[in-house]
Amino acid sequence: MSDATLHATGQNPDDFAVQIADQIESFLVAVTEVAKGDEPDSAVPFLLLEVSQLLLAGGRLGAHEDIVPDERYEPDPGPEQDVDELRERLAAMLDPVDVYSEVFDPYEPRKAPVPARISDDLVDVMADLRHGMAHYRAGRTTEALWWWQFSYFSNWGSTASATLRALQSLVAHVRLNQPLAELDGLDTDQELMGDETLEFEAGQVMAQEIAGPLGLRKVT
Repeated sequence: MSDATLHATGQNPDDFAVQIADQIESFLVAVTEVAKGDEPDSAVPFLLLEVSQLLLAGGRLGAHEDIVPDERYEPDPGPEQDVDELRERLAAMLDPVDVYSEVFDPYEPRKAPVPARISDDLVDVMADLRHGMAHYRAGRTTEALWWWQFSYFSNWGSTASATLRALQSLVAHVRLNQPLAELDGLDTDQELMGDETLEFEAGQVMAQEIAGPLGLRKVT
């Protein structure tokens, strides 16, 4: 299945696979466009919307019965696309709010928060989705659905959920005119840190310093 036939009019729009593929394709295109930096003033709200919509597709995949691939071994989907440039563009655009803290598994007791990056998360999610899209475009619909469902549980679902929480928190801080804690010096290659370390690392950056460049309005 080529790009030209991905959304062909002959496909049933009510078909589960078509709907999931449409939502995933929309996310891939949208994040790629945001990373170009043509409209930085709307970047964060737009990413919030796109990640939210993607997680609807993820929820549908998660609620669906187990999808069994047609073949025992996964066919080669071809070479993976280079994502370094996309990651760098997103990181540059989202600085100074790219790094956030996240609890990896909320069901692990007394688990310390870890640093993460929105830019890394978005690219990580896109890599999983593109892998499945390669199968879908090649006409291997069941293989694509299996991969998207499997990787939703194993990686991109939790990653996208954490990203959504960070984006929603960012928008809420600005709209409610609440200061943001700046994690000065915090990076994703550091060891696990507890609340005291995070508090020690944190400085204060007022919401108005990021509202304009990131396309957010604070409540007056």
